[in-house]
Amino acid sequence: MMVERGRSLNWLADRVGITNVNLSKIKNNHVTAIRFSTLAAICEALDCRPGDILDYVEDDTPG
Repeated sequence: MMVERGRSLNWLADRVGITNVNLSKIKNNHVTAIRFSTLAAICEALDCRPGDILDYVEDDTPG
């Protein structure tokens, strides 16, 4: 989505108000949760909806 919009990770981090490191973790699926306010800020900055940037992946881990 960032590439489609011609935006860099630094630009988006500045717009959202989080660090590049945290945004990179979100981008690379290295987080287990995201605040709704952060998701809303990302969507606002990229002019998109959550479904445009999120995929549901079923957890196959037993237990």
